Amino acid sequence: MGFLIFLLPLINFITGLLFSSFLYNGICFVLILNMLLSVIFSQILLYKVICTNFSYVLSINSWIFIDLLKIKWCFLFDSLTCIMLFIIIFISFLVHLYSLEYMEHDPHLYRFLSYLSLFTFFMIILVTANNFLQMFVGWEGVGLSSYLLINFWFTRIQANKAAIKAMLINRVGDFGLLLAMFLIYLTFDSLDYDMIFSLSYKLVYYKVLIGNFEFIIIDIISILLFIGAMGKSAQLGLHTWLPDAMEGPTPVSALIHAATMVTAGVFLITRCSFIIEYSTFSLSVISFIGAFTALFAATTGLFQNDLKKIIAYSTCSQLGYMIFACGLSSYDVGIFHLSNHAFFKALLFLCAGCVIHAVNDEQDLRKLGGLKRLLPFSYATMLIGSLALTGFPFLSGFYSKDVILELAYAKYSLQGHFCYYLGLAAAFCTAFYSTRLLYLTFLSEPNGVKLILLKAHEPSYKMSIPLIVLTIFSCLFGFVFKDLFIGFGSDFWITSIFFLPSNYTILDIEFIGVTYKLLPLILSILSFFLVYAIYSYYLYFFYALKKIKSFQYVYTFFNKKWYFDRIYNQYISQNILNKSYFLTYQIIDRGLIEQIGPYGIINLISTISTKVLNTQVGYIVSFILLLNASILSFILLSNTFLIFNLKFYLFFILQFIFLII
Repeated sequence: MGFLIFLLPLINFITGLLFSSFLYNGICFVLILNMLLSVIFSQILLYKVICTNFSYVLSINSWIFIDLLKIKWCFLFDSLTCIMLFIIIFISFLVHLYSLEYMEHDPHLYRFLSYLSLFTFFMIILVTANNFLQMFVGWEGVGLSSYLLINFWFTRIQANKAAIKAMLINRVGDFGLLLAMFLIYLTFDSLDYDMIFSLSYKLVYYKVLIGNFEFIIIDIISILLFIGAMGKSAQLGLHTWLPDAMEGPTPVSALIHAATMVTAGVFLITRCSFIIEYSTFSLSVISFIGAFTALFAATTGLFQNDLKKIIAYSTCSQLGYMIFACGLSSYDVGIFHLSNHAFFKALLFLCAGCVIHAVNDEQDLRKLGGLKRLLPFSYATMLIGSLALTGFPFLSGFYSKDVILELAYAKYSLQGHFCYYLGLAAAFCTAFYSTRLLYLTFLSEPNGVKLILLKAHEPSYKMSIPLIVLTIFSCLFGFVFKDLFIGFGSDFWITSIFFLPSNYTILDIEFIGVTYKLLPLILSILSFFLVYAIYSYYLYFFYALKKIKSFQYVYTFFNKKWYFDRIYNQYISQNILNKSYFLTYQIIDRGLIEQIGPYGIINLISTISTKVLNTQVGYIVSFILLLNASILSFILLSNTFLIFNLKFYLFFILQFIFLII
């Protein structure tokens, strides 16, 4: 059964790519059926793990045997893997079903579905791997699949740019992960999880000398692992690919942002908790960067006007919450928020797809409005998804997001309180831009073209079923599974997540003040009323703000994404391109390499040939002289002891004298 879970998506990819030309509509049934079977198998496996609390290892075959490096194709099914498998395959199945209608007019529908299955297959390889090298295969496969899906409409130049950008930025993180793997192998002589995790505690005081500085080796490994996670999970500095990935079809955005690529970094940190937990320095770095990312993405989403980009920045912000939860040693809470986030974020993207599909592919909020009466079902589902995102009481996001903030405050340290207050600010901004999105899309007066709005319609059952299922999970998943994931005394994570007893602070949240528990909810409700007040008196409010020049600078700063893209493009990328052209291309490639290489060899051969030709004067005496000189040189080179033999020299001197006479 475990083998079929990752084999069925691979069969989908091969079938959709090779047999779509003559199977036609029948292939859709095969693809959906295979994904449904994978969902059922993953549910059965998750149920077994919950009931028995055991880990299952499936060994397929040997892969690499070089000296001490022995790696097998081996798949691990523990509690962390099984919950990730269920989320990945379940969301992927719903996206496949949704795409049947959303992409029905696209001539390359079957290729699109096969790419989705390939994406799912590599993500399954990533989360089920039992060693770092096998995990890296899935890690790179996910990057390749994201490139193919973002660039699916390859005739659009913006899609080309976004796909290349995602690939290149992720290579930075992949380089950090590769360095971590090299260092792990040099330290442990193995890449297997079991051996590495069981011996990691011995490296707490093991130091390495780099230059004149001593570093604890477990700190270096942890930071390099986090750099790898930063690329996939779009943390501050390596985040710029995430909003641009919206150039792909909407189902791709739902799959990437909800359950696959962006969750890979959080999964990596959680899987390596046995290493990272012993590095206090790396935990501090992870929590600070996660908190900064949550605030940065939330403030950037405030003034965006593209429907999908606002939801994309909310993904980046929520990933910041998950990361700084891991930095606070609350890996279980981070995975719990990841699970809840997968459902309501997929719901938001698929609802956005319904809106875009209904209004002739319009995504600008300023050209929408008044859709509540035209699309009541889409409005209701997007409202539930937005409320779950903001952490509204008794929806899924409430049970994980508030716990993260309470855990941060319960640390009673600079690190914890820093994350708490930045998380509070991000929660306020999240509620603000979510309410703004709903208001401008559904509740405001219509601002679009009349003919387009009159043709707006609700989706059919193929697109509605995934929305209904995700709505149910967005309402109930957090409440049903909160005790299993983060309940005190739950042994669900006993073999898959590790934290030091001194870092376990979930009990402390029961003793913090009620004010600090209710503050996120109060700020969220305040932002609801603030958005309503602002956009109800839109003209008066913005007329007053236009007179304030400082507001224009603030608006531009946040609308331009804190100028990260401009800094990268103007000061980093352009300088690298210029130096590459003038140094590596003109001096090294066109200069040094060509002069030593092809041109140098041609000139050397031409010069030697010319000199040899000049020796051909047509006299026998000259021929014999050159022949003797050549023989002498060859003998001297091959027999160095003859250099000091006087009789040998006298013999050749007499020959030369005889020839001259």
